[in-house]
Amino acid sequence: MSEKGTKLLEAALSLPAAERAELVDRLLTSLDTTPDARIDRLWAQEAEDRLDAFERGEIRAVSARAALEAISKVKR
Repeated sequence: MSEKGTKLLEAALSLPAAERAELVDRLLTSLDTTPDARIDRLWAQEAEDRLDAFERGEIRAVSARAALEAISKVKR
């Protein structure tokens, strides 16, 4: 990795978890220049399935803060 890349990485790692997640999403999106309709349909179906399961009481929701805190604890 270049010196510039290393400095960017260090700066990115100092961001709060939510901002790092948004940065990762934007970087990954920038790499994917060809939309894949099949994958989009699969993700849409997954979202619908999760919403249906939530509405049936099979799964529960947690706040984004709680989810990110749980993730940060796993990484330690």
